[in-house]
Amino acid sequence: MSSATRIAGDRPVPHIVTDLPGPKARAHVAFDETWTSPSLPRAYPLVPVRGEGSTIEDIDGNLFLDFAAGIAVNSTGHAHPQVVAAIKEQAGELLHFSASDFYLPIYAEVCQRLAGIAPIDGPARAYLGNSGAEAVEASIKLARFATKRPYVVAFLGAFHGRTYGAVSLTASKAKYHAGFGPLLPGVFHAPYGLVEDLRWFDDVLFDKLAPASEVAAIIVEPIQGEGGYIVPEDGFLQGLREICDRHGILLIADEIQSGAGRTGKMWAVEHWGVKPDILLTAKGIASGMPLSAMIARKDLMEAWGPGAHGSTYGGNPVACAAGLATIDLLEGGLVANAAGRGAQALAGLRPLVERFDGLVQDVRGLGLMLGIEFDTPDHAEEVQWACFERGLLVLECGKSSVRMSPALTVSEAEMSTALRIFAEAVALVAGDEQSVFKAATDAGAMTGVEAAG
Repeated sequence: MSSATRIAGDRPVPHIVTDLPGPKARAHVAFDETWTSPSLPRAYPLVPVRGEGSTIEDIDGNLFLDFAAGIAVNSTGHAHPQVVAAIKEQAGELLHFSASDFYLPIYAEVCQRLAGIAPIDGPARAYLGNSGAEAVEASIKLARFATKRPYVVAFLGAFHGRTYGAVSLTASKAKYHAGFGPLLPGVFHAPYGLVEDLRWFDDVLFDKLAPASEVAAIIVEPIQGEGGYIVPEDGFLQGLREICDRHGILLIADEIQSGAGRTGKMWAVEHWGVKPDILLTAKGIASGMPLSAMIARKDLMEAWGPGAHGSTYGGNPVACAAGLATIDLLEGGLVANAAGRGAQALAGLRPLVERFDGLVQDVRGLGLMLGIEFDTPDHAEEVQWACFERGLLVLECGKSSVRMSPALTVSEAEMSTALRIFAEAVALVAGDEQSVFKAATDAGAMTGVEAAG
C-alpha cells in the first residue's frame, strides 16, 4: 500500500481503472501533438495531473507507482509537505528578483549550503542556474577562462544536455547531434569506465591530438545516466584525478543525475573518494523546482569577474527555498534511505539475470540509481511498456537498458511492489507465463533486506 493517502485514499498503488492510455489521456495526447514541439521525446502516453510521495494519478484517475521520479528529479517525492511549505512561504514574500543584478539573500544562503556539502578540497563558491545544461555551460566557460586553455574532454556514452555546448559534450546517442553541426569546437571524447581506458589519454589524446598543456578540463559523470546507468570500474575516477593533477587539468564531476543523494551518498564521487575541482548539480537538488549549481574551488571561481556569466532566473527565490528544504531532508535521512532501499532493489533484481538468462544481461547501480540491461532495445522497450500497463513507471536509458530512479523517500513496501511488478513484466516479455507468478513471488519476498554496512 502506498503512503500517498491524500491521492490514493483506500486504493492500493498501483490501481489501474481504465485501458492505458485511458480516454482522457488519448484526447490530451492528440491535443498536445497539435500544439507542442515534436522535438520532445515522450516515453509513453502518461498524462499526470497529481502526485504525492511515490504515487502519480493520471488524467483518467489511474494510480501509478512512480519509479522514474521526473527523470530522477523528484528526490523527496511528489509534493513533500516540507518542500511545499517552503515554496508557499517564499512565494508569499518574494517571487523573483534577479541575483545577477542584486544581492538576493536566499541565493547566497543556498550557495553557502552547497559549498559546505560539496566534496571539494578547500573553500568553494557556487553559481546558481535553472537546469543541468546551464550548469554544464557555466563549467565550460569557467574552465576555459580560469585555465586559459581551449580543449575539453568528455566521454563516449556521456549525456550533459541539449544546449549547444552541452550537446557538444554529449555522446550517448548520435541523434542528439544529427542536423545541428558544426558543434562546439575543441571537444574530444574518451572511452569510459575501465581503468585500461585511461591509457587513451597518454597514448592518443596527448600524443596525437592535443598537448596536455592545452586541455582545460575533463568532464565526467561519476555514473553515466542516459548512457545506460553505467558504473565505472574501481580506479577509473581515481585515475582521472591523477591525470588531471599531473597536467594541471580541471576535473569536472557532472553530478546532475547521480548527485543529491541518489546513489546512497550525497555525491557519487564519494564512493571512490575523488574530489573534483568543479561539481555540477541539478535535478534532485530542489525536488522538482528549476535549480542547478556549479560549485567550484574558490580560486577558480575568483578567476572571473562581474559580467563573465549570469542568469536572469537562475537561483530564483522560490527554487532556492525548495533547494534549502531539500538539502535539509537529504541530510535528515533520505540519503541513508536511498542506500537501504537500493540494497533491497539489487537483492530483488539480480536473480533476474539467472532466471531469464539471455534476456536480462546485467543489473547494476548504486543506491537508487539502478540499471537493468536487456539483450535488445526492443526487449527493453517491451519491459518498459509492460510495467506501464501494470502501473509501474520506469524509463529506458542507454541502448537497451531500463532504469529505476525512484524518489529517495521510497518505502520498503513500495520497493517490494515495484520489484514484483518488474519481475512480472520481464517474465511476460520472456514469454514464460509460468514464470510470471514465480518471478513475482520471489521478487515480492525481498522486503526485509537492509543496507549493507
